[in-house]
Formats: sequence, C-alpha cells, structure tokens
Amino acid sequence: MARRPFLESLCFAWKGLVWAWRTQGNLRRHTLAAALAVGLARWLKLSAAEQALVVLTVALVLITELANTALEALVDLYKRTYHPLAKVAKDVAAAAVLVAAFAALIVGLIILGPPLLRLWP
Repeated sequence: MARRPFLESLCFAWKGLVWAWRTQGNLRRHTLAAALAVGLARWLKLSAAEQALVVLTVALVLITELANTALEALVDLYKRTYHPLAKVAKDVAAAAVLVAAFAALIVGLIILGPPLLRLWP
C-alpha cells in the first residue's frame, strides 16, 4: 500500500466525515446531543477532568456511529441482496452505537445531573 502525505489522508478523512454528516441522520442527532452535553459541561464550569470525560464519552458515541456507517456501507457493497449474516453484521454494529449512547447517557446523568439539580431551589 502506498504511503500518502498526511494532508491527503486528512482530506480523505474530512470527505468521509462530510459524507456521513450529509447522509446519516443519527450522526447529526448524536452530534447535536454531543454539542449540548459539552456546552452544558462548560456552562456549569465543571472540572477539567469532568469536561474531558464528557468529551471522551460523546466522542465514543460519534466514533461508533461512524464505524457503524462504514460497516453498513461495506456490507451493502459486498452483499447487494439480503443475507442473514449481513443483517447480523449491521444489527451488531447498530448495537455498539446503542451501548455507547446508553453509556454516554449514564455518564451524562452522573456528571451533569448533580450540578443541574443544584440550580433548582
């Protein structure tokens, strides 16, 4: 495999991100939720460690969503007709996103919940 210049690799990655953004509604929804969570963590002036944990957690969701999208495209390319194992591959990849999103929700409740509750008298 030929070595590519770093900027060329970044360009390919950017094109992949743009394609995923344009075609995947769930990626857009997860990105909105991520921006809200990170913005809320900043607004609440959480510690640097807590903010980093929020960022890492939402990044995990976005990474799994992108991996799910890539796997679905690859399965569709390879198997244009229905096959039970193709369905399994897609379902398991979607399950990974679900697990990551659920973990992000739990982390969000643990980290963001107490400071938010202190705002209410």
